[in-house]
Amino acid sequence: MQLVIGGAFAGKRDIVRKKHKEFSWVSSYHNDLLSNWDLKWQSGTTLVLEGWERWVKQQLKKEVEDAVIRVEFSRLFQCFLEEERLRNDCIVLIMLEVGRGIVPIEEDERRFRDLAGWILQDAAKMAEEVQYVWHGMAKRLK
Repeated sequence: MQLVIGGAFAGKRDIVRKKHKEFSWVSSYHNDLLSNWDLKWQSGTTLVLEGWERWVKQQLKKEVEDAVIRVEFSRLFQCFLEEERLRNDCIVLIMLEVGRGIVPIEEDERRFRDLAGWILQDAAKMAEEVQYVWHGMAKRLK
């Protein structure tokens, strides 16, 4: 599993497209459901999942406890690792960096920011490779 992190419009998609040739793309920006990732993954392609901040916000509307949400995402990442091994294909997570800048005043926005950061940390720990992208350039962190 690979993780590509960066700010909005930093060039994350371009970095992924340059590295991988054939894709199955799952995006919350196109209203794709995270739960349907396996249905969209075609054999012999790299599965790319983007728009994690929207999927996290959806979970925040359903679940009261942050710890439960974090465990659910962690289990999903474990599932990705297993499927990647079984299929011998690659999975790339594109995640938005939301931890920089001004801390939001609204409690629910701070909660989202914290949870998104924890989920990103979990993904980074499990990922085989982590890249940080800014201004269209990538730096390998792991």
